[in-house]
Formats: sequence, structure tokens, C-alpha cells
Amino acid sequence: MPDTRRPAPAGVEPLLHRAARIENAVHRFREKRARKRGLLPTVVPYTGYGSPGWARVLSRVLLTRTGTLKGVDRANVRGWRSFTSVPVEKARVEVVLGGRTHHLTTDRGGVLDVRVEVDLEPGWHVATVSCEGSLPVEAPVFVIDPEVRFGIVSDIDDTVMVTSLPRPFLAAWNTFVLNEHARRPVPGMSVLYERLHRTSGGCPVIYLSTGAWNVAPTLSRFLSRNLYPSGPLLLTDWGPTHDRIFRSGRQHKQESLDRLAAEFPQMRWLLVGDDGQHDEELYGRFLRDHPSTVAAVAIRQLSPSEAVLAGGRSRSEHASGSEVAWVSAPDGAGLWDQLVESGVID
Repeated sequence: MPDTRRPAPAGVEPLLHRAARIENAVHRFREKRARKRGLLPTVVPYTGYGSPGWARVLSRVLLTRTGTLKGVDRANVRGWRSFTSVPVEKARVEVVLGGRTHHLTTDRGGVLDVRVEVDLEPGWHVATVSCEGSLPVEAPVFVIDPEVRFGIVSDIDDTVMVTSLPRPFLAAWNTFVLNEHARRPVPGMSVLYERLHRTSGGCPVIYLSTGAWNVAPTLSRFLSRNLYPSGPLLLTDWGPTHDRIFRSGRQHKQESLDRLAAEFPQMRWLLVGDDGQHDEELYGRFLRDHPSTVAAVAIRQLSPSEAVLAGGRSRSEHASGSEVAWVSAPDGAGLWDQLVESGVID
């Protein structure tokens, strides 16, 4: 049946799906009760990125008992606790970056994801973010040098960290129960990324996942502890959207890739994923739509046991007629060898 819903006029917010309206009501009820109990606004900073002239700043506003990150960023925490936090809808946020102050608001999930106009030199910078009298926090921002022509976009689940995410029960176990220290890194992938990062003049590494912003602190600690290069996490919000009950992880990844292609037309990305979800299909589509922005595609092959847990392997989605290298191997060492052999790496 065709979709007969009319798009909202310009400047008018779209009509929310019933599930989203219910979620909003629950959030507002929880926020009201939390404030009565004395919980305080707290900014959770995420790593952003940008280019000279602009920066994408990422963070989230929650209510916590102490008004500090100790309530949301504990070093030894089970995943389910990340989803009990109370987000602050339309919180007024102040961002200071590059000597300029920006007054912004969060979305319905408490997430601040904005592009601000600011002229910064290439390299790492810090945005100071505060909200409603909260303690200011520092959100890292990596400004990519316009002269850089090579970067990495990496999936997380089963690419850098073994999660067996496609199976619903295992996904729930990994997300809500499993301690972060029990998550296993994929062999050789951190070494691969570090070697690529070093040999390519400090190229940017962007981690793209269907995971929720709630688990960003956990993922960041995992990447740091396992010596992956620092870089932005591009995650999605938890719960329904304005037009559907469940969020589409595939759509999130596709839109993020398209946005990177538009923001950095000079870049050629090494797209890294695995053969257990939809990475090959997504990367194949992106390669067909943006052939000049793809340096190569590297697919980590799941082991037989991982493939069973993941519900099988996806079909290869090579773009027909493309000369872009498409390599696959079960670990980082094998991918490195094939990238060198294919000429992607000198």
C-alpha cells in the first residue's frame, strides 16, 4: 500500500508517530519526577569532527544524582544501566568553541548534534559544553585537514568488537547485561587501524555503528583500552522516530555515509565492515553512488561459529565495473596484507 502521508510544510515539525508520542510522554514524566527528586542536568560529551570553517559538535544532556559524569560514565558498569538514564528534551545548551559562543537546544532524546560555523586549524580542539547551570564539560573535536585525502570509516559490531549483534537474544545480552570488560576485540584490527593511521599521516578514523548513544561511553572506553585510534563515534538514538516504531540502523548508516561524502568531497574512504550484517550491501551501494570517494572496501570475515551466531553471512555486493579494491580476511593482519597487495597501501 502506498504511503499517503503528506510531508510537513517547510518550518513545521512532522507529525510524530504514536510510539514516539508515547515515548515523549514517558520521558517528560520521568524528567519531571527526576527533577523533583533533585537530579541535576549533566552534559555527556562525545567526540565531534569538522573542517576549517565548521565543526560538528556532539553531546547529550541527562539528569543525574551528582550533576557530574560519575553517574553516567563509570568505569565498570553493565550495559543496561546506560538505558535507565533520564534525557532532557529541548535543553538549552551553550557551546564555546574557537572563541565563539553558540546557544543551542537538544532534540527529543536529549542529544545535541549540531554543525556550527567556526574557523579552526586542523587537529584536535575542545568544545566547552554546559547546560542550565550544569558543570561545563569538554567535548573533543577533530578538524580534518583539507589536504588529507585518505580516511577510515569503520563499523564496530563484529568488526572491531565481537558482539554477534544480529541475533536478538545475543544483542540484548551484549547490550543490557554483559560487562564491557567481557567484550572481546577482533584480533589484529587495532593494529591494522594504528598502522593505517600512522602510515597515512594521521588520517581520520570514524566509527559508524547502529548502537545507541546510551552506550557511547562504554564503546569509547573499549576502543581506548584496546588501543584503537581516537575518532568520532556516529551512533543513533534509542527508541522510535517521528515516523516509525523502530529506528532503522541501515538507514542511519546510509545517511551517515552520504553525509560524509558531502562534507568531505576530497576524501577517499577505506570502508571497513564485516560479512555478518548489511555492511557489504551498504558499502556496495555507497560505492556505486560515490565511486570517487571510496579508496577500498575491507570486509572482516566472521569465523564459522560467529557466522552461525550472526545468522549466516551476507552476500557480497561488489559494485560491477568498479576498479576499487574489495578485500576480505578473518582478521586485521590478513586485511593489511591484502590492502598492501592490492596497492591501496604503499
